[in-house]
Amino acid sequence: MEETKRQTEMALDEVRERFSHDRFATANGAVIDEIGEGYAKCSMVLDDKHRNALGAVMGGAIFTLADFAFAVASNWNHSPQVSLTASISFLGKAKGDRLIAEARKIKEGKNTCCYEVMISDELGNKVGHMTSNGFVL
Repeated sequence: MEETKRQTEMALDEVRERFSHDRFATANGAVIDEIGEGYAKCSMVLDDKHRNALGAVMGGAIFTLADFAFAVASNWNHSPQVSLTASISFLGKAKGDRLIAEARKIKEGKNTCCYEVMISDELGNKVGHMTSNGFVL
């Protein structure tokens, strides 16, 4: 049990290092919290730079975190994949201080994949839902 936990932590550290080069997302505060087969959980602590003129979290910040979660989930242990399409629905206002995006594989084929990403705040408020189709390079 302890060995499995240590291996998971080592893999997570390696994945974090690899995706540290995803400069736009990481410069805006996106971090990787968990990984699994076809899965990633990423988060972003919110501050003033993430807010629009009305004081709400800007859609671009929400999309950036969701896209980053898709990238991590679909790439961390697979051949490189890039997004073909992404569709996001904004569901509600983030009331907390942190966004959380969980990406889950729906289907993966030889050349394409499909993922669903749910975005919420740490209080459990649903903020967005994204689907993304990817292409295997």
